[in-house]
Amino acid sequence: MNAGDTAWILASAALVMLMTPGLAFFYGGMVRSKSVLNMLMMNFIALGVVGVLWVLYGYSLSFGNDSFGGLLGNFDHVGLEGTIGAVSGTAPTPEDPAGHQYPVLAFVMFQLMFAIITVALISGAIADRTKFWAWTIFSALWATIVYFPVAHWVFAFSSSDGSVIGGWIANQLKALDFAGGTAVHINAGAAALALVFVLGKRTGWPKDTGRPHNVPFVLLGASLLWFGWYGFNAGSALGANQTAAVAFTTTTVATAAAVIGWLLVEQFKYGKPTTLGAASGAVAGLVAITPAAGFVSPLGALAIGVIAGVLCALAVSLKFKFGFDDSLDVVGVHLVGGLIGTLLVGLFSTTSVNSAGADGLFYGGGLAQLGKQAVAAGAVLAYSFVVTLILGFLIKVTIGFRASKEDEVSGVDEALHAESAYDFGGLGGGGGLSNSVKPTGAHSAASLEESKA
Repeated sequence: MNAGDTAWILASAALVMLMTPGLAFFYGGMVRSKSVLNMLMMNFIALGVVGVLWVLYGYSLSFGNDSFGGLLGNFDHVGLEGTIGAVSGTAPTPEDPAGHQYPVLAFVMFQLMFAIITVALISGAIADRTKFWAWTIFSALWATIVYFPVAHWVFAFSSSDGSVIGGWIANQLKALDFAGGTAVHINAGAAALALVFVLGKRTGWPKDTGRPHNVPFVLLGASLLWFGWYGFNAGSALGANQTAAVAFTTTTVATAAAVIGWLLVEQFKYGKPTTLGAASGAVAGLVAITPAAGFVSPLGALAIGVIAGVLCALAVSLKFKFGFDDSLDVVGVHLVGGLIGTLLVGLFSTTSVNSAGADGLFYGGGLAQLGKQAVAAGAVLAYSFVVTLILGFLIKVTIGFRASKEDEVSGVDEALHAESAYDFGGLGGGGGLSNSVKPTGAHSAASLEESKA
């Protein structure tokens, strides 16, 4: 086995695991003080639920030998059967004396962290109003019926000798998705949009958009996400190699550019750049570069980052125009950002960076790859949205998905968890700030200005 590659995969798995607590702080800072613990718990429980399901059957359904037309893996690896002691990758050859072999279990744990954070991402759309146990049951069902199959479509590659058959997007369509623009971000963003329709608007929205109770939490969470994302993207090279270095570089460049793009939109549209905008721009850039990280040049990454920062900053206000209450702008950042990144692969990818990729439109490849990217994005979006809508309504009509109006107004932390994050003494809720301070909403000044429209 290659010790360096193995060490990098294990370290990357730990980095991606850190992204879920980072996401919890990112989301937690944007909600009201009376629902921050519920938000943190909705993220944290994903670690528990998905971690158990992954061992029982999730890995097998995602990465087992294909059982039906590139749509789903088999049950050969239930309970992680056949993974202990197994190795993956290429063996040493005269041309490559070190080889590229690593323990299958390292890959299993790396991919587990992707499954966990994909579920957690959805939670931000339904903040402030969701029953904890309903969310927990939904998480288990959604991971099983939506994420595991889609991961098989996108991430499961067929072996060179034909002994293992993978998913249809990776092997038949041959769309490029380096680290999960489709399987993670479009998947979670489409599910978030569906759940917004199932649960409905928060009490008082859009007149009361909800004020972020702890902006430093938001910036801390975004910073942890950025840090962990190096494992997410560079780790997807599955080795300490040139491709990992490319992905590390493009991740940095695109994220930096997206921060600037988002802040420029705020300045020109609302007159002030905000801390929330900087944090949100970083996440938008991270989302958009994810599918492209190992396939584009640094200049291509710069373009993707700027485009994502600008378009996602504009997209977060669409909820006011169309009347859907996506609490923390999961749709505007993850669905839109995922679509941007996935489609721009068809423009900016180049085989001069990665011979396993393809040449996009700007590198003489024509529109073929862009078409493949569009099909992959559309298929994941449609499947996730429709199935999530069905799952959400089933939970709604059985055990109930939304907290009562009384619990929502008084605070879901006390009502559902018998806890509160802070002791304000004589101060009221909403972060204990004066009522004279106007709410700015989830992502920057956009929420306040658009809610007035």
